[in-house]
Amino acid sequence: MKLLIVDDEQIERDGLEAILRSGFPDADIRQAKNGMKAIEAVPEFKPDLILMDIKMPGISGLEAVERIREDYPDMRFIIVTAYEMFDYARKALKLGVEDFLLKPSRASEIIESVGNVIHRIVAERSEKDALLSVLEADVVTQLLFDRVHEVHLDEMLGMLGGDTTREAFVMLLTLSRAQPAEHIYGAVKEKLRTLGSGWIGAMSGRQIPLIVFREAGKSYRAQASSLAQQLLSLQQRGSDCFIGIGNPYGTLDQIRFSYQEALIASADMSQPVKFRFYSELPSWNDRRNDYQEQQLERQFLDRIRLGRWPEVRHSLMSLIQRGEDAGLSLVEAQQRALNALWLISRVLLEMGVEADNPLFAYQCPDYPQLRTETDRLLDHLMNAIAARQDRMEPDVVQRIKQYIVAHSSEEISLETIARQVDLNPFYISKMFKEQLGINYIDFLTECRIDKAKSLMGNPERSLKEITFEVGYNDPNYFSKVFKKSCGMSPTEYRKALLGSKG
Repeated sequence: MKLLIVDDEQIERDGLEAILRSGFPDADIRQAKNGMKAIEAVPEFKPDLILMDIKMPGISGLEAVERIREDYPDMRFIIVTAYEMFDYARKALKLGVEDFLLKPSRASEIIESVGNVIHRIVAERSEKDALLSVLEADVVTQLLFDRVHEVHLDEMLGMLGGDTTREAFVMLLTLSRAQPAEHIYGAVKEKLRTLGSGWIGAMSGRQIPLIVFREAGKSYRAQASSLAQQLLSLQQRGSDCFIGIGNPYGTLDQIRFSYQEALIASADMSQPVKFRFYSELPSWNDRRNDYQEQQLERQFLDRIRLGRWPEVRHSLMSLIQRGEDAGLSLVEAQQRALNALWLISRVLLEMGVEADNPLFAYQCPDYPQLRTETDRLLDHLMNAIAARQDRMEPDVVQRIKQYIVAHSSEEISLETIARQVDLNPFYISKMFKEQLGINYIDFLTECRIDKAKSLMGNPERSLKEITFEVGYNDPNYFSKVFKKSCGMSPTEYRKALLGSKG
């Protein structure tokens, strides 16, 4: 906790600091001798709480509070003054001051007052951390698997903070069945928080996606290798995991390509080194930078996710045919087919469908036999997803819709919905969009806007009240979303609505 004491009397500052150090020995405490020095200290020190005297030469304490709040609206203040004046107290309360202490105050009173504010700060931080954790996983999901409305994305990115204009890449951590998934997920999240270098997505099956932002002054490969080694060190003895690493991209709009590359890089987990760069892989045509070849790989991934199995089968057979036409040995052609089958199993795992890793029982003696065996292994993977679909309730999308409608005023994430219907969050996003034509955030927005419209018919309800009641925390953001959805601002809509009723 960082505390800033502002008073023009040195003896007052020192006395207050002594009291605070006895009550809060772990606090970082600094002093400022007047209001202007306090204003100058805030950007660098970023205190959690400022104890401010009112009567000081130059800028008064209340003026300093007002100016600091312009740039730091969440800053906390306690006024400490010898002047028991109603006007001062009233203005301080209007500025959002937490408490008002009169000089001289007993040490116990000061410690109690500061302690109460610190308790509120800690509670709010805990609540905010929980919200940001859910939001972070949701943002990663939207960026890697779905297209979210730009207004929503801007708001979510703003809440997460950080420099989102830097290059970024994806690392995909795949856990072994032997590992305690929740423990490893928590350890990976904590490591990423400590480094402050990226965001962690929701765990999908046994796969954890990370969006990692490039560090200045360090090469991409050095940064990725260092982080991969740190993450691998978190696993328990005897466990086994693998990390695929995609290429860096300049914008978050393109980050899903890095995810696809990380997925491809993690298809073969039998490597002696437990992380692999996409750029190290031989492509289907041995031209890793060939744009057309990369598009073929991405089309292959999309066909698997969309369940277009005849097209997936055709892609596999085309891969084998290209190998035969190029004169590849059967050993190499079989390995390439196996890599493609492993990639299918990784995508199924992403969707929450676990299947035994496909393996050829023997070295195929000729190309016709290779086609037959590849076909058989593909059928095995398709049976796994068919079995999963048979266990799913047919009305699961309707259940999701009903849950969103009933809880639209609350914070709803894909992980929240996933817990309600016991399905993988990525698979829910895909299924919801396929069946309804929109993603779940757009549907949630429709519910909130519809509810807001009905509440606007009551002239006694303020727009600010309505904003919070329908599930938004920021009236400005609500106004942006409403205008994007309805073509007019909430104020304009309400005027038109009440005017038509009149």
